[in-house]
Amino acid sequence: MWFRDACRREAQARDVTGFVKNRNDGTVEAVFEGAAAAVAECVAWCRIGPQRADVTGIDVVEEAAVGLVGFHIR
Repeated sequence: MWFRDACRREAQARDVTGFVKNRNDGTVEAVFEGAAAAVAECVAWCRIGPQRADVTGIDVVEEAAVGLVGFHIR
């Protein structure tokens, strides 16, 4: 399973909205909105990723919610 699809499934399972996308520099960007505990679980999952993922680190930036609907792969 690829990182973006697995991330989408993890977020949807926790009723978290937002998106995940590949960036031009080869990294992955994920934006999560939802209950604080659910978002924290998604961030924790990103630190490991799905089986066969090669996660070398993540940066977390907190921003104000903008009211995203659903969780999408961009």
